[in-house]
Amino acid sequence: MANLGVAIVRQYERGVVFRFGRLRGVREPGLRFMIPLADRMQKVSLRTVTMPIQSQQIITKDNVSIGVAAVAYYRRTDPVKSILEITDVERAVYEIAQTTVRNVVGRSLLDQVLSETETLNESIKEVLDELTSRWGVYVQLVELKDIELPQSMQRAMARQAEAEREKRAKIIAAEGEALSAGKLAEAADVIAAHPVALQLRNLQVLAEIAIEKNSTIVFPAQFLDSARTIARFMHAEYTDGSGLPNGDTVASSSGTSRPSA
Repeated sequence: MANLGVAIVRQYERGVVFRFGRLRGVREPGLRFMIPLADRMQKVSLRTVTMPIQSQQIITKDNVSIGVAAVAYYRRTDPVKSILEITDVERAVYEIAQTTVRNVVGRSLLDQVLSETETLNESIKEVLDELTSRWGVYVQLVELKDIELPQSMQRAMARQAEAEREKRAKIIAAEGEALSAGKLAEAADVIAAHPVALQLRNLQVLAEIAIEKNSTIVFPAQFLDSARTIARFMHAEYTDGSGLPNGDTVASSSGTSRPSA
């Protein structure tokens, strides 16, 4: 119908009209009339295009080879530029997006690629938007969707993560031991000031052990206290106030001996 001078432009399209090869303007959506055989219309879609970027091998700044795949979303904002400034705008956007992803990721460290993906996405988008604006194209979003690591690197990262978890576990255990030692020191001070508290603690331990009725408990603490008491009694019985044993004799000033008092 375009050769007959009638064309239908859909809502999401714009019609760029050429008359004998010269640009005559842009037609809005609707039923449009043209001069038969003189005018030619080329329709341009303004809808957002989803463009997958296939995986490619990239060497990062720290010399690690990884596979990176991405996806880009763009749309044409200027129908005239997208036709006059570039031959195949879709192919051009794909090639420049693939190159930009390789350059941005190649200038980054592996840790940055894995942990700062949002920053890399924004950097790639800014570069693409600047390059494609001359073609009447606006890049809306770029996302790194798949990052493939070598098997050796995956194992090394797994060992690193395991070592990091073990380090945190040991630090937490050491902090617990430090707190426990402080509490034990406070408890020792209390027991030293109140010796009866030790006996109460012993009784509590016995009560806890006695829950298991199939156990035989030998607890010598009371025997040791009794032995100490007997030793003090015997020492008091066999020594007087001067520290000499009862029944011993001491020499008098005249040289004769006499029983001690």
